Amino acid sequence: MLGQSQAFNLARALLRRYASCDAPVLIEGETGTGKELAAREIHYASRRRERPFVPVNCGAIPDTLIESELFGHCRGAFTDARSARPGLVDHARGGTLFLDEVDALSAKAQVTLLRFLQDNQYRPVGGNVARAADARIIAASNACLERLAIEGRFRRDLQYRLNPLYVRLPPLREREGDVALLAEHFIVAAACRLGTDPKPWTAEALRALAAYAWPGNVRELENVVLRAYLRAEGDSVGLAELLAAEPALVPIADAEQTHADEATASFSIAKSRAIQAFERSYLTALMRRACGNVSEAARLSGTERRQLGKLLKKHGIEKDRYRSV
Repeated sequence: MLGQSQAFNLARALLRRYASCDAPVLIEGETGTGKELAAREIHYASRRRERPFVPVNCGAIPDTLIESELFGHCRGAFTDARSARPGLVDHARGGTLFLDEVDALSAKAQVTLLRFLQDNQYRPVGGNVARAADARIIAASNACLERLAIEGRFRRDLQYRLNPLYVRLPPLREREGDVALLAEHFIVAAACRLGTDPKPWTAEALRALAAYAWPGNVRELENVVLRAYLRAEGDSVGLAELLAAEPALVPIADAEQTHADEATASFSIAKSRAIQAFERSYLTALMRRACGNVSEAARLSGTERRQLGKLLKKHGIEKDRYRSV
């Protein structure tokens, strides 16, 4: 985990503190904030570091298999059970079981997990003897379990079992100064991955990166950096490469520049800049919604197709980029 902002350091200090005990931990945070990295931070700072860290995507386990996946099964437990198979709880013995996307569990799966957490014992499917588990539970959710419990979409008693210890990972927009630090790290990682020499960011590009809201957080930043680096043909990675990698970056950067120059620019210049920023932002969102189909975009916006095409060309927005969105 990489960062130096106050919000990041406070969260990381909690993770380190939680590593010293075995109580379950609930990690909440938006998509892309690094919840699995946080869980690994706890695991590898704990006395369990030499034992397995077993991640589980709760949203990918169907109801019919939840018990078998978690607790294993005995031979002959069901039609295809030709041999006994240990479950994920057994694989994580002595280590950590990481339940990612725990909010995606169905009502039945929530009951199954709650029963296990109540006494830390389980029975393999088809077995008669209860076994004691020795795995620390860390759960993660990109939704607020408290809100889901209030809405009746998540069991309150299960929420209480999962969050004796709790940490919220801050989104990237709340981590002041960390975007530049991470962007530098990811560009070095991209260069290593491709076997080339790292290229520096231009000051203009760093301003654009810092001004963006990053709805996909650190994961989105990493992807944008890789795309921008691959497009850079010169000795540095600049605003042009960022525009090609993520068009939504530029309007925000332009708007920031517009506000900075308002004190010295004439009314007509300031107005022109604001219109340019709005047009690009609107067109980018429009083409995303229309999946790159110019005719559909024209219909949605109430604009003639020919006029819309001129605007897209004016702002350098390529329709092909949005066809897979």
